[in-house]
Amino acid sequence: MLLLAIAAALAACGSSAADKQRERPAPLVKVEPARPMRFADRIEAVGTALANEQVTLSAPVTERITRLNFDDGSYVQRGQIVAVLQQGQQNAQMREAEARSREARQQLDRVEALKNRGFATRSDYDARVAAAAAARAQAQSAGADIGDRVIRAPFSGWVSLRNISVGAIASQGTAIATISDLSTIKLDFAVPETMLPALREGQPIEARSDAYPNRPFRGVIHTIDPVIDPNTRAVTVRARLPNPERLLRPGMLLTVGIENAPRMSLSVPELSVIGEGESRFVYVVDAEGRARRTPVRTGVRSGGRIEIVQGLRPGQRVVTEGVVKVADGMEVRLAGQQRPPQRAQQQAPPRQRQGG
Repeated sequence: MLLLAIAAALAACGSSAADKQRERPAPLVKVEPARPMRFADRIEAVGTALANEQVTLSAPVTERITRLNFDDGSYVQRGQIVAVLQQGQQNAQMREAEARSREARQQLDRVEALKNRGFATRSDYDARVAAAAAARAQAQSAGADIGDRVIRAPFSGWVSLRNISVGAIASQGTAIATISDLSTIKLDFAVPETMLPALREGQPIEARSDAYPNRPFRGVIHTIDPVIDPNTRAVTVRARLPNPERLLRPGMLLTVGIENAPRMSLSVPELSVIGEGESRFVYVVDAEGRARRTPVRTGVRSGGRIEIVQGLRPGQRVVTEGVVKVADGMEVRLAGQQRPPQRAQQQAPPRQRQGG
């Protein structure tokens, strides 16, 4: 009798534990359908901004500066006079050369008239022609010397800070001003040679600067260097970025992003993908409300979502929150939906007592 009582107690305990297990509610999860999204392979690089055109104007000769026609950071037009060097001696030489040129021309005219009447030889005429040409050349040389002392802007742009003053003696090669054309910015950056097949001229790029973290700057690839650096095994790429507001300055460090092979693929939130070694899987909720472990092959990530290359169909419901509480084949409750009424469990008929 004692053994029968112990067996009955153990059976009652086991039945109570099983009933509690059956009464435990299904885990609450959030689901989201797999939906198409635009993805693209992305190349990241770091580049340095350069001016579209930049030149440092220097003194071609050693001479005193008599005039500076620009202020710090001012804008100059193409052909505008930037600086003038002393040219008094050259002006005097110019006037002398012009006088000699006029005299030589007058003598040539007289000899030509005498030649036409037969009173001058051909050799006299040729000598006067050569003398007139030499005088003109001397006048042109004097004019060139004056031109060398007038420094003009070769193109329109912004002038750097002025570090020289009127009255200073500028030696030959002394920097007077730097002019930069900032209407367009050249952006040079290096990418590994393995990425070369993904690059082409005219390909759009996006650049960002720490100075303007929330503002992208868009441009296109202009040139790809035909030579690969043998030390770094990288190729230099030059892009051009419009810069109408002059926000970008030469010397700035920019991060570059290049999109390649854009496509539409299925996507799910990153948190819904579980990794085990090299395998990836998600939990898909079927029509019966059960979570099914489904292997998938993933691609790139973008904006908190991950590309699903293989394993899912559009519209399949994927568990996005509560993944850690789910196991394969487990019944789940969907957040925001009412739980369906539990089915009544069939009770076993009471065992008839045996007489004895």
